[in-house]
Amino acid sequence: MVLSDFYKQFVEEGFDENGVINKFELRLPENFNFGYDVIDGIAELFPDKVAMYWINEAGEKRTFTFADLKKYSNKTANMLLAHGVKKGDMVMAVLKRHYEFWFLAYALDKIGAVLIPATCQLMKKDYVYRFKAADVKYIFATHEDNVTLHIDRALEEYDGMAERFITKVDREGWTNFDKEIEKYPDTLDRLETHVSEPMLAYFSSGTTGYPKMVLHDHSLAAGHIITAKHWHHLDENAVHLTVSETGWAKCAWGKMYGQLAVGASLFVYDFDRFNADNMLAVLEKYNITSFCAPPTMYRFFIKAGLGKYDLSSLKYSTIAGEALNPEVFNRWKEYTGLELMEGFGQTETCVAIANFYGMKPKAGSMGKPSPMYDIDLVDKHGNTVKTGETGEIVIRAERGKKQALFKEYYRNPELTDKAWEGGYYHTGDTAYRDEDGYFWYVGRTDDLIKASGYRIGPFEIESILMEHPSVLEVAVTAADDAIRGKVVKATIVLTSEYKDKGDEKLIKELQNYVKMSTAPYKYPRIIEFVDELPKTVSGKIRRVEIRKRDAEKGKK
Repeated sequence: MVLSDFYKQFVEEGFDENGVINKFELRLPENFNFGYDVIDGIAELFPDKVAMYWINEAGEKRTFTFADLKKYSNKTANMLLAHGVKKGDMVMAVLKRHYEFWFLAYALDKIGAVLIPATCQLMKKDYVYRFKAADVKYIFATHEDNVTLHIDRALEEYDGMAERFITKVDREGWTNFDKEIEKYPDTLDRLETHVSEPMLAYFSSGTTGYPKMVLHDHSLAAGHIITAKHWHHLDENAVHLTVSETGWAKCAWGKMYGQLAVGASLFVYDFDRFNADNMLAVLEKYNITSFCAPPTMYRFFIKAGLGKYDLSSLKYSTIAGEALNPEVFNRWKEYTGLELMEGFGQTETCVAIANFYGMKPKAGSMGKPSPMYDIDLVDKHGNTVKTGETGEIVIRAERGKKQALFKEYYRNPELTDKAWEGGYYHTGDTAYRDEDGYFWYVGRTDDLIKASGYRIGPFEIESILMEHPSVLEVAVTAADDAIRGKVVKATIVLTSEYKDKGDEKLIKELQNYVKMSTAPYKYPRIIEFVDELPKTVSGKIRRVEIRKRDAEKGKK
């Protein structure tokens, strides 16, 4: 077997006349396990193939082959077993972008314990909530940024933790992960697991309520083959960098599963704060061939000045996490010659809609539905909407049975029932389909604005305002109006150059700017300048909080 064919044992594919994927069905054995079947499988056939390049801001570097990942995941698994970790146990990892995360992830996979990645930005109350919601028994944490301090404080209110592990250093009450694994053998007999058993869980922050716990089984890992092969367009010669901390689901999308299954090499840049120039320097110096990041980062790249860097090694670039502004698409192509291939999905899914390899992207379009899912756009009655009409994106599938689609919201049957109301999964996102079958993002179902008889999606207005030099960040919401019922409101954070210019003159200028770019009824009749926007810990704007504040002001 050649490495480029390795992944094909797990899927059945089909392509149209242009070579675009149009069939993708998982063909997984009942005991499919990514740790054994992919990491160890490739290690047996191609032991010296580089699986991961790792660097950090301090200049440290490590290179791991597939044989190395097999070795260290086995050592970690043996350590976990010796410390009492069992199949089904909930294990949290707060490991930033440290390479130890991958050792732990594949070790837990092999044992059949459930990995719960978490961001290092959490505070005491966040940990308390997550520990209790999931019955977390073990935790692995970075030695940096006082993470263990917040965890220790949280454990004053939670007594279910069996053991704590820390990277690199010794700390009272904690086990040194790096030292401890060296005590254990690097061989491991295969343990019994089933493809439908829980493997991974994310706490997904929404725009309302407490974070929900999204539970996945082992099939998710194989599902991300389509993400890597047909959206990221990777093969065994690729070096791929996805910008994501390990605490977010984008890590599973871009630097854990599919990329390795197709034989690509991961590139992990372990940094604290995003800096556009530093990231561009990494892309240049290490000859990255494939790159994925959210649109916001691409905007910062453009502002930093792409002309200062040689990005000729870059052969493919993808974008996800928020809808893409066409201006960013055009500027990136102007500088690099590459078209940004947008993709859409959720913590609950693999890539669901995308500009797959071979497609001609339309600037600002999400692309077309993944053949792995049965995706539709429906109205509130569940009827398919017509071309050009806005509908909710849904996935038609048997609840909890569709591979590579989340099993449930753990311990929250009410929320799970709501998500599957009507017999299909509601994404809560809306879009419309054009005459060529491309999907165009409109907004969240709870963010749509109905004003003067019009249905207005906030993203279009936000995109236009973001092009104005005064706007650093913006959130568009509906506001109450005595005459019209609802009107469009823009809550804006100004750039440093305009901090002292937030007056009526600028408001008028911004309103006219929108009127000149789109239908006049969409312009924001209310503009408020603020120092910052309310956000979730994952950086999503909480428009619901803005609406709540406005409602409270109206009562006074």
